[in-house]
Amino acid sequence: MTKEKFQVYGLLDKKKKGEKLTKNEIKWFIQSFTDGVIPDYQMSAMLMAMFIKGMDVEETAALTDAMLESGEQLKFPGNNVIDKHSTGGIGDKASFILAPIASAAGVKVPMIAGRGLGHTGGTVDKIEAIKGFNTALDLKEFQKKLNKEGLVLIGQTPEIAPADRLIYALRDVTATVDSIPLITASIMSKKLAEGANGIVFDIKYGSGAFMRDPKSARALGTSLIQTSKRFKKKAVALITDMNQPLGDAVGHTNEIIESIETLKGKGPKDITDLSVELAAHMIHIGGIEKTFEKALKKAWSVLEDGSALNEFRKLLKSQGGDDRVIDDYSLLPQSTEKTVVKATADGYIKSFANAKIGILLIELGGGRKEKTDKIDFAVGFNFHKKIGDKVKKGEAILTIDHHPHQDKIAKELVKKFHKEVITLSASKVRAPKLIIEKLS
Repeated sequence: MTKEKFQVYGLLDKKKKGEKLTKNEIKWFIQSFTDGVIPDYQMSAMLMAMFIKGMDVEETAALTDAMLESGEQLKFPGNNVIDKHSTGGIGDKASFILAPIASAAGVKVPMIAGRGLGHTGGTVDKIEAIKGFNTALDLKEFQKKLNKEGLVLIGQTPEIAPADRLIYALRDVTATVDSIPLITASIMSKKLAEGANGIVFDIKYGSGAFMRDPKSARALGTSLIQTSKRFKKKAVALITDMNQPLGDAVGHTNEIIESIETLKGKGPKDITDLSVELAAHMIHIGGIEKTFEKALKKAWSVLEDGSALNEFRKLLKSQGGDDRVIDDYSLLPQSTEKTVVKATADGYIKSFANAKIGILLIELGGGRKEKTDKIDFAVGFNFHKKIGDKVKKGEAILTIDHHPHQDKIAKELVKKFHKEVITLSASKVRAPKLIIEKLS
Protein backbone atom coordinates (compact mmCIF):
# COMPACT_ATOMS: atom_id res chain seq x y z
CA MET A 1 0.00 0.00 0.00
CA THR A 2 1.12 3.55 -0.69
CA LYS A 3 2.75 5.11 2.38
CA GLU A 4 0.62 8.24 2.12
CA LYS A 5 -2.49 8.40 4.28
CA PHE A 6 -5.73 10.02 3.21
CA GLN A 7 -9.11 10.68 4.76
CA VAL A 8 -11.96 8.74 3.17
CA TYR A 9 -14.42 11.59 3.76
CA GLY A 10 -12.08 14.10 2.14
CA LEU A 11 -11.66 11.99 -1.01
CA LEU A 12 -15.41 11.39 -1.26
CA ASP A 13 -16.05 15.12 -0.93
CA LYS A 14 -13.36 15.91 -3.52
CA LYS A 15 -14.83 13.55 -6.14
CA LYS A 16 -18.39 14.63 -5.31
CA LYS A 17 -17.38 18.17 -6.32
CA GLY A 18 -16.01 16.88 -9.63
CA GLU A 19 -12.36 17.43 -8.76
CA LYS A 20 -9.65 15.14 -10.13
CA LEU A 21 -8.24 12.45 -7.83
CA THR A 22 -4.48 11.82 -7.91
CA LYS A 23 -2.97 8.44 -8.73
CA ASN A 24 -1.91 7.94 -5.10
CA GLU A 25 -5.35 8.87 -3.79
CA ILE A 26 -7.03 6.34 -6.08
CA LYS A 27 -4.46 3.67 -5.27
CA TRP A 28 -4.86 4.18 -1.51
CA PHE A 29 -8.66 4.10 -1.73
CA ILE A 30 -8.79 0.86 -3.78
CA GLN A 31 -6.16 -0.91 -1.67
CA SER A 32 -7.85 0.14 1.57
CA PHE A 33 -11.20 -1.17 0.31
CA THR A 34 -9.66 -4.46 -0.88
CA ASP A 35 -7.97 -4.88 2.51
CA GLY A 36 -11.30 -4.36 4.29
CA VAL A 37 -10.34 -0.99 5.84
CA ILE A 38 -12.95 1.00 3.87
CA PRO A 39 -16.51 -0.36 4.26
CA ASP A 40 -18.91 -1.13 1.41
CA TYR A 41 -21.07 1.95 2.00
CA GLN A 42 -18.14 4.34 1.49
CA MET A 43 -16.95 2.45 -1.61
CA SER A 44 -20.51 2.65 -2.94
CA ALA A 45 -20.48 6.42 -2.36
CA MET A 46 -17.19 6.74 -4.25
CA LEU A 47 -18.50 4.64 -7.15
CA MET A 48 -21.57 6.87 -7.43
CA ALA A 49 -19.38 10.01 -7.33
CA MET A 50 -17.15 8.52 -10.07
CA PHE A 51 -20.26 7.58 -12.08
CA ILE A 52 -21.90 11.01 -11.87
CA LYS A 53 -18.83 13.25 -12.09
CA GLY A 54 -16.85 11.04 -14.47
CA MET A 55 -13.14 10.32 -14.64
CA ASP A 56 -10.56 11.52 -17.15
CA VAL A 57 -8.03 9.33 -18.98
CA GLU A 58 -5.38 9.63 -16.25
CA GLU A 59 -7.85 8.79 -13.46
CA THR A 60 -9.13 5.80 -15.45
CA ALA A 61 -5.55 4.56 -15.92
CA ALA A 62 -4.84 5.04 -12.19
CA LEU A 63 -8.00 3.10 -11.26
CA THR A 64 -7.02 0.32 -13.68
CA ASP A 65 -3.51 0.24 -12.20
CA ALA A 66 -4.80 0.04 -8.63
CA MET A 67 -7.21 -2.80 -9.46
CA LEU A 68 -4.50 -4.61 -11.42
CA GLU A 69 -2.04 -4.40 -8.52
CA SER A 70 -4.61 -5.79 -6.06
CA GLY A 71 -3.78 -9.34 -7.23
CA GLU A 72 -1.28 -11.49 -9.07
CA GLN A 73 0.08 -10.54 -12.48
CA LEU A 74 1.31 -13.01 -15.07
CA LYS A 75 4.11 -12.30 -17.54
CA PHE A 76 4.97 -14.19 -20.71
CA PRO A 77 8.02 -13.89 -22.97
CA GLY A 78 7.66 -12.55 -26.50
CA ASN A 79 5.10 -10.20 -28.04
CA ASN A 80 2.66 -12.76 -29.42
CA VAL A 81 0.47 -13.24 -26.32
CA ILE A 82 -2.79 -11.66 -27.49
CA ASP A 83 -6.27 -11.88 -26.01
CA LYS A 84 -9.68 -10.82 -27.22
CA HIS A 85 -12.50 -9.30 -25.21
CA SER A 86 -16.13 -9.05 -26.27
CA THR A 87 -18.69 -6.96 -24.41
CA GLY A 88 -21.11 -9.86 -25.01
CA GLY A 89 -24.40 -10.49 -26.72
CA ILE A 90 -26.88 -13.07 -27.94
CA GLY A 91 -25.29 -16.00 -29.77
CA ASP A 92 -21.76 -14.64 -29.34
CA LYS A 93 -19.63 -17.77 -29.54
CA ALA A 94 -16.80 -16.13 -31.49
CA SER A 95 -14.14 -16.97 -28.87
CA PHE A 96 -14.37 -20.69 -29.70
CA ILE A 97 -13.64 -19.90 -33.36
CA LEU A 98 -11.20 -16.99 -33.36
CA ALA A 99 -8.95 -18.36 -30.58
CA PRO A 100 -8.14 -21.61 -32.46
CA ILE A 101 -7.63 -19.59 -35.67
CA ALA A 102 -5.18 -17.21 -33.97
CA SER A 103 -3.44 -20.10 -32.18
CA ALA A 104 -3.01 -22.03 -35.44
CA ALA A 105 -1.34 -18.93 -36.89
CA GLY A 106 1.20 -18.71 -34.04
CA VAL A 107 -0.50 -16.44 -31.50
CA LYS A 108 -0.54 -17.50 -27.83
CA VAL A 109 -4.10 -16.94 -26.57
CA PRO A 110 -4.72 -16.66 -22.79
CA MET A 111 -8.46 -16.74 -22.15
CA ILE A 112 -9.76 -16.06 -18.64
CA ALA A 113 -13.49 -15.95 -19.30
CA GLY A 114 -16.68 -15.38 -17.36
CA ARG A 115 -20.02 -17.04 -16.83
CA GLY A 116 -23.39 -15.79 -18.04
CA LEU A 117 -24.41 -12.31 -16.90
CA GLY A 118 -28.01 -11.11 -17.26
CA HIS A 119 -29.45 -11.93 -20.69
CA THR A 120 -26.05 -12.84 -22.21
CA GLY A 121 -24.46 -16.28 -22.11
CA GLY A 122 -21.02 -16.93 -20.66
CA THR A 123 -18.02 -18.46 -22.46
CA VAL A 124 -17.21 -20.72 -19.49
CA ASP A 125 -20.80 -22.00 -19.25
CA LYS A 126 -20.86 -22.80 -22.97
CA ILE A 127 -17.59 -24.76 -23.09
CA GLU A 128 -18.73 -26.78 -20.07
CA ALA A 129 -21.43 -28.31 -22.27
CA ILE A 130 -18.53 -30.51 -23.43
CA LYS A 131 -18.19 -33.32 -20.90
CA GLY A 132 -15.01 -33.27 -18.82
CA PHE A 133 -13.73 -29.85 -19.94
CA ASN A 134 -11.99 -28.33 -16.92
CA THR A 135 -12.07 -24.53 -16.62
CA ALA A 136 -10.99 -24.53 -12.95
CA LEU A 137 -7.21 -24.53 -13.48
CA ASP A 138 -5.01 -22.54 -11.11
CA LEU A 139 -2.74 -19.79 -12.43
CA LYS A 140 0.40 -21.97 -12.44
CA GLU A 141 -1.32 -24.57 -14.60
CA PHE A 142 -2.75 -21.80 -16.78
CA GLN A 143 0.73 -20.37 -17.33
CA LYS A 144 2.25 -23.80 -18.01
CA LYS A 145 -0.43 -24.73 -20.54
CA LEU A 146 -0.20 -21.42 -22.39
CA ASN A 147 3.56 -21.79 -22.80
CA LYS A 148 3.24 -25.40 -23.92
CA GLU A 149 -0.03 -25.49 -25.89
CA GLY A 150 -0.46 -21.84 -26.96
CA LEU A 151 -4.17 -21.81 -26.13
CA VAL A 152 -5.92 -22.13 -22.76
CA LEU A 153 -9.40 -21.28 -21.44
CA ILE A 154 -10.24 -20.98 -17.75
CA GLY A 155 -12.78 -19.25 -15.52
CA GLN A 156 -12.03 -16.16 -13.48
CA THR A 157 -9.79 -16.84 -10.50
CA PRO A 158 -9.66 -15.14 -7.07
CA GLU A 159 -5.97 -14.24 -7.60
CA ILE A 160 -6.62 -12.04 -10.65
CA ALA A 161 -7.73 -8.46 -9.84
CA PRO A 162 -9.63 -9.25 -6.60
CA ALA A 163 -10.49 -5.55 -6.25
CA ASP A 164 -12.51 -5.80 -9.46
CA ARG A 165 -14.53 -8.73 -8.13
CA LEU A 166 -15.39 -6.84 -4.92
CA ILE A 167 -16.15 -3.58 -6.72
CA TYR A 168 -18.27 -5.23 -9.42
CA ALA A 169 -20.49 -6.82 -6.77
CA LEU A 170 -21.22 -3.29 -5.49
CA ARG A 171 -21.67 -1.77 -8.97
CA ASP A 172 -24.22 -4.47 -9.73
CA VAL A 173 -26.48 -3.38 -6.86
CA THR A 174 -25.82 0.40 -6.84
CA ALA A 175 -26.77 1.22 -10.47
CA THR A 176 -23.18 2.13 -11.37
CA VAL A 177 -22.49 -0.61 -13.94
CA ASP A 178 -22.84 1.52 -17.08
CA SER A 179 -19.92 3.89 -16.48
CA ILE A 180 -17.27 3.89 -19.20
CA PRO A 181 -14.31 4.58 -16.83
CA LEU A 182 -15.50 1.85 -14.42
CA ILE A 183 -16.10 -0.62 -17.28
CA THR A 184 -12.66 0.21 -18.71
CA ALA A 185 -10.87 -0.37 -15.41
CA SER A 186 -12.78 -3.62 -14.84
CA ILE A 187 -11.93 -5.07 -18.27
CA MET A 188 -8.36 -3.81 -18.47
CA SER A 189 -7.28 -4.83 -14.94
CA LYS A 190 -8.18 -8.46 -15.73
CA LYS A 191 -6.70 -8.47 -19.24
CA LEU A 192 -3.44 -6.89 -18.10
CA ALA A 193 -3.16 -9.28 -15.14
CA GLU A 194 -3.40 -12.35 -17.38
CA GLY A 195 -0.22 -11.28 -19.18
CA ALA A 196 -1.54 -10.28 -22.60
CA ASN A 197 0.82 -8.13 -24.70
CA GLY A 198 -2.05 -6.95 -26.85
CA ILE A 199 -5.84 -7.03 -26.87
CA VAL A 200 -8.48 -7.06 -29.60
CA PHE A 201 -11.83 -5.69 -28.43
CA ASP A 202 -15.24 -6.52 -29.90
CA ILE A 203 -17.48 -3.67 -28.69
CA LYS A 204 -21.09 -4.51 -29.44
CA TYR A 205 -24.02 -2.12 -29.64
CA GLY A 206 -27.73 -2.60 -30.19
CA SER A 207 -30.83 -4.16 -28.65
CA GLY A 208 -28.92 -7.22 -27.40
CA ALA A 209 -25.82 -5.40 -26.18
CA PHE A 210 -24.73 -3.51 -23.11
CA MET A 211 -24.04 -0.36 -25.16
CA ARG A 212 -27.27 0.54 -26.96
CA ASP A 213 -25.94 2.81 -29.73
CA PRO A 214 -22.78 3.26 -31.84
CA LYS A 215 -21.84 6.49 -30.03
CA SER A 216 -21.71 4.75 -26.62
CA ALA A 217 -19.82 1.79 -28.10
CA ARG A 218 -17.32 4.15 -29.73
CA ALA A 219 -16.77 5.99 -26.43
CA LEU A 220 -16.06 2.70 -24.62
CA GLY A 221 -13.79 1.50 -27.44
CA THR A 222 -11.84 4.77 -27.35
CA SER A 223 -11.42 4.52 -23.57
CA LEU A 224 -10.14 0.94 -23.82
CA ILE A 225 -7.69 1.88 -26.59
CA GLN A 226 -6.39 4.91 -24.65
CA THR A 227 -5.92 2.86 -21.47
CA SER A 228 -4.15 0.12 -23.44
CA LYS A 229 -1.75 2.71 -24.87
CA ARG A 230 -0.95 4.05 -21.39
CA PHE A 231 0.05 0.50 -20.39
CA LYS A 232 2.07 0.13 -23.62
CA LYS A 233 -0.20 -2.62 -24.97
CA LYS A 234 -1.17 -2.92 -28.62
CA ALA A 235 -4.92 -2.76 -29.09
CA VAL A 236 -7.63 -2.73 -31.74
CA ALA A 237 -11.38 -2.31 -31.20
CA LEU A 238 -14.12 -3.26 -33.63
CA ILE A 239 -17.57 -1.71 -33.19
CA THR A 240 -20.08 -4.41 -34.16
CA ASP A 241 -23.83 -4.77 -34.47
CA MET A 242 -25.80 -6.79 -31.89
CA ASN A 243 -29.37 -6.06 -32.97
CA GLN A 244 -29.89 -9.72 -33.85
CA PRO A 245 -28.30 -13.02 -32.77
CA LEU A 246 -24.72 -13.55 -33.94
CA GLY A 247 -24.81 -16.68 -36.07
CA ASP A 248 -27.96 -18.80 -36.08
CA ALA A 249 -27.58 -20.73 -32.80
CA VAL A 250 -28.50 -19.61 -29.28
CA GLY A 251 -28.06 -21.95 -26.31
CA HIS A 252 -25.05 -23.88 -25.06
CA THR A 253 -25.06 -27.13 -27.07
CA ASN A 254 -26.40 -25.28 -30.11
CA GLU A 255 -23.58 -22.73 -29.96
CA ILE A 256 -20.86 -25.34 -29.47
CA ILE A 257 -22.15 -27.23 -32.52
CA GLU A 258 -22.24 -24.02 -34.58
CA SER A 259 -18.69 -23.16 -33.46
CA ILE A 260 -17.40 -26.57 -34.56
CA GLU A 261 -19.31 -26.31 -37.85
CA THR A 262 -17.70 -22.91 -38.41
CA LEU A 263 -14.25 -24.36 -37.73
CA LYS A 264 -15.13 -27.00 -40.34
CA GLY A 265 -15.84 -24.16 -42.80
CA LYS A 266 -19.61 -24.63 -42.72
CA GLY A 267 -20.71 -21.90 -40.33
CA PRO A 268 -23.05 -18.93 -40.94
CA LYS A 269 -21.47 -16.03 -42.81
CA ASP A 270 -21.75 -13.45 -40.03
CA ILE A 271 -20.07 -15.47 -37.25
CA THR A 272 -17.45 -16.74 -39.71
CA ASP A 273 -16.55 -13.30 -41.06
CA LEU A 274 -16.42 -11.65 -37.63
CA SER A 275 -14.33 -14.45 -36.07
CA VAL A 276 -11.83 -14.39 -38.94
CA GLU A 277 -11.55 -10.59 -38.82
CA LEU A 278 -10.97 -10.54 -35.05
CA ALA A 279 -8.43 -13.37 -35.31
CA ALA A 280 -6.65 -11.52 -38.12
CA HIS A 281 -6.21 -8.47 -35.89
CA MET A 282 -4.76 -10.75 -33.19
CA ILE A 283 -2.33 -12.22 -35.75
CA HIS A 284 -1.36 -8.73 -36.90
CA ILE A 285 -0.79 -7.04 -33.52
CA GLY A 286 0.93 -10.20 -32.29
CA GLY A 287 3.59 -9.62 -34.94
CA ILE A 288 2.97 -12.87 -36.81
CA GLU A 289 2.24 -10.94 -40.02
CA LYS A 290 3.46 -7.42 -40.83
CA THR A 291 0.26 -6.18 -42.45
CA PHE A 292 -3.41 -6.73 -41.63
CA GLU A 293 -4.03 -7.88 -45.22
CA LYS A 294 -1.49 -10.70 -44.82
CA ALA A 295 -2.90 -11.52 -41.36
CA LEU A 296 -6.41 -11.80 -42.82
CA LYS A 297 -5.15 -14.10 -45.54
CA LYS A 298 -3.38 -16.20 -42.90
CA ALA A 299 -6.56 -16.42 -40.78
CA TRP A 300 -8.63 -17.67 -43.72
CA SER A 301 -5.87 -20.12 -44.64
CA VAL A 302 -5.70 -21.85 -41.23
CA LEU A 303 -9.50 -22.03 -41.11
CA GLU A 304 -9.79 -23.55 -44.56
CA ASP A 305 -6.97 -26.11 -44.21
CA GLY A 306 -8.30 -27.53 -40.91
CA SER A 307 -5.46 -26.22 -38.71
CA ALA A 308 -7.86 -24.15 -36.57
CA LEU A 309 -10.16 -27.13 -36.02
CA ASN A 310 -7.13 -29.14 -34.93
CA GLU A 311 -6.22 -26.41 -32.40
CA PHE A 312 -9.74 -26.65 -30.93
CA ARG A 313 -9.34 -30.43 -30.66
CA LYS A 314 -5.99 -29.92 -28.87
CA LEU A 315 -7.63 -27.45 -26.47
CA LEU A 316 -10.32 -29.99 -25.55
CA LYS A 317 -7.79 -32.79 -25.01
CA SER A 318 -5.47 -30.54 -23.00
CA GLN A 319 -8.20 -29.60 -20.52
CA GLY A 320 -9.94 -32.95 -20.20
CA GLY A 321 -12.79 -32.35 -22.63
CA ASP A 322 -14.27 -35.14 -24.76
CA ASP A 323 -12.88 -34.25 -28.21
CA ARG A 324 -15.09 -36.91 -29.83
CA VAL A 325 -17.86 -34.27 -29.87
CA ILE A 326 -16.13 -32.72 -32.90
CA ASP A 327 -17.20 -35.72 -34.97
CA ASP A 328 -20.27 -36.81 -32.97
CA TYR A 329 -22.60 -34.08 -31.74
CA SER A 330 -24.82 -36.65 -30.00
CA LEU A 331 -22.20 -36.72 -27.23
CA LEU A 332 -23.33 -33.19 -26.26
CA PRO A 333 -26.43 -32.70 -24.05
CA GLN A 334 -29.44 -33.02 -26.37
CA SER A 335 -33.12 -32.11 -26.31
CA THR A 336 -35.59 -34.25 -28.25
CA GLU A 337 -38.45 -31.86 -29.04
CA LYS A 338 -38.64 -29.05 -31.59
CA THR A 339 -41.28 -26.32 -31.78
CA VAL A 340 -41.23 -24.01 -34.80
CA VAL A 341 -41.99 -20.28 -34.66
CA LYS A 342 -43.59 -19.42 -38.02
CA ALA A 343 -44.21 -16.10 -39.77
CA THR A 344 -47.74 -14.81 -39.19
CA ALA A 345 -47.77 -12.90 -42.50
CA ASP A 346 -45.82 -12.29 -45.68
CA GLY A 347 -43.14 -9.62 -45.33
CA TYR A 348 -39.57 -8.93 -44.26
CA ILE A 349 -37.85 -9.37 -40.92
CA LYS A 350 -37.61 -5.80 -39.59
CA SER A 351 -36.14 -6.33 -36.11
CA PHE A 352 -35.54 -8.63 -33.17
CA ALA A 353 -35.83 -7.48 -29.54
CA ASN A 354 -32.50 -9.17 -29.03
CA ALA A 355 -32.13 -8.94 -25.25
CA LYS A 356 -35.55 -10.58 -24.95
CA ILE A 357 -34.19 -13.65 -26.75
CA GLY A 358 -31.70 -14.13 -23.92
CA ILE A 359 -34.46 -13.73 -21.34
CA LEU A 360 -36.63 -16.33 -23.13
CA LEU A 361 -33.66 -18.74 -23.13
CA ILE A 362 -33.45 -18.30 -19.35
CA GLU A 363 -37.19 -19.11 -19.09
CA LEU A 364 -36.46 -22.35 -20.93
CA GLY A 365 -33.67 -23.20 -18.47
CA GLY A 366 -30.74 -22.23 -20.68
CA GLY A 367 -29.54 -19.49 -18.33
CA ARG A 368 -29.60 -18.45 -14.68
CA LYS A 369 -32.20 -16.45 -12.79
CA GLU A 370 -30.10 -16.87 -9.64
CA LYS A 371 -26.33 -17.44 -9.37
CA THR A 372 -26.91 -20.93 -7.95
CA ASP A 373 -29.21 -22.09 -10.80
CA LYS A 374 -28.03 -25.04 -12.87
CA ILE A 375 -27.97 -24.47 -16.63
CA ASP A 376 -29.70 -26.84 -19.04
CA PHE A 377 -27.14 -27.06 -21.87
CA ALA A 378 -29.54 -28.90 -24.21
CA VAL A 379 -32.21 -26.23 -24.75
CA GLY A 380 -31.98 -23.31 -27.13
CA PHE A 381 -33.02 -21.68 -30.38
CA ASN A 382 -31.91 -21.99 -33.98
CA PHE A 383 -32.76 -19.00 -36.18
CA HIS A 384 -33.50 -19.48 -39.86
CA LYS A 385 -33.94 -15.81 -40.79
CA LYS A 386 -31.99 -12.59 -40.36
CA ILE A 387 -33.02 -8.91 -40.44
CA GLY A 388 -33.83 -8.01 -44.05
CA ASP A 389 -34.80 -11.57 -45.06
CA LYS A 390 -38.08 -12.10 -46.91
CA VAL A 391 -40.59 -14.48 -45.31
CA LYS A 392 -43.86 -16.02 -46.38
CA LYS A 393 -46.76 -16.68 -44.01
CA GLY A 394 -46.22 -20.03 -42.29
CA GLU A 395 -42.47 -20.08 -43.03
CA ALA A 396 -40.13 -20.97 -40.14
CA ILE A 397 -38.32 -18.03 -38.53
CA LEU A 398 -36.73 -20.08 -35.75
CA THR A 399 -36.92 -23.45 -34.00
CA ILE A 400 -37.11 -23.93 -30.22
CA ASP A 401 -35.17 -26.96 -28.91
CA HIS A 402 -36.68 -28.28 -25.68
CA HIS A 403 -37.63 -31.35 -23.64
CA PRO A 404 -41.02 -33.21 -23.74
CA HIS A 405 -42.04 -31.84 -20.32
CA GLN A 406 -41.56 -28.30 -21.67
CA ASP A 407 -44.22 -28.48 -24.41
CA LYS A 408 -46.43 -25.98 -22.58
CA ILE A 409 -43.53 -23.55 -22.01
CA ALA A 410 -42.53 -23.85 -25.69
CA LYS A 411 -46.05 -22.91 -26.82
CA GLU A 412 -45.94 -19.86 -24.53
CA LEU A 413 -42.56 -18.92 -25.96
CA VAL A 414 -43.99 -19.01 -29.50
CA LYS A 415 -46.55 -16.37 -28.44
CA LYS A 416 -43.86 -14.29 -26.76
CA PHE A 417 -41.59 -14.41 -29.83
CA HIS A 418 -44.44 -13.04 -31.95
CA LYS A 419 -45.59 -10.47 -29.40
CA GLU A 420 -42.30 -9.31 -27.84
CA VAL A 421 -39.36 -10.24 -30.13
CA ILE A 422 -40.06 -10.40 -33.87
CA THR A 423 -41.24 -7.42 -35.93
CA LEU A 424 -42.23 -7.87 -39.57
CA SER A 425 -42.44 -5.16 -42.24
CA ALA A 426 -44.52 -5.17 -45.43
CA SER A 427 -41.77 -3.23 -47.25
CA LYS A 428 -38.14 -4.21 -47.85
CA VAL A 429 -35.69 -3.84 -44.97
CA ARG A 430 -31.96 -3.27 -45.37
CA ALA A 431 -29.75 -5.85 -43.63
CA PRO A 432 -27.54 -4.17 -40.98
CA LYS A 433 -23.79 -3.97 -41.45
CA LEU A 434 -22.00 -6.25 -38.95
CA ILE A 435 -18.71 -4.37 -38.46
CA ILE A 436 -19.27 -0.64 -38.59
CA GLU A 437 -15.93 0.77 -37.45
CA LYS A 438 -12.37 -0.04 -36.39
CA LEU A 439 -10.52 1.89 -33.69
CA SER A 440 -6.78 1.44 -33.25
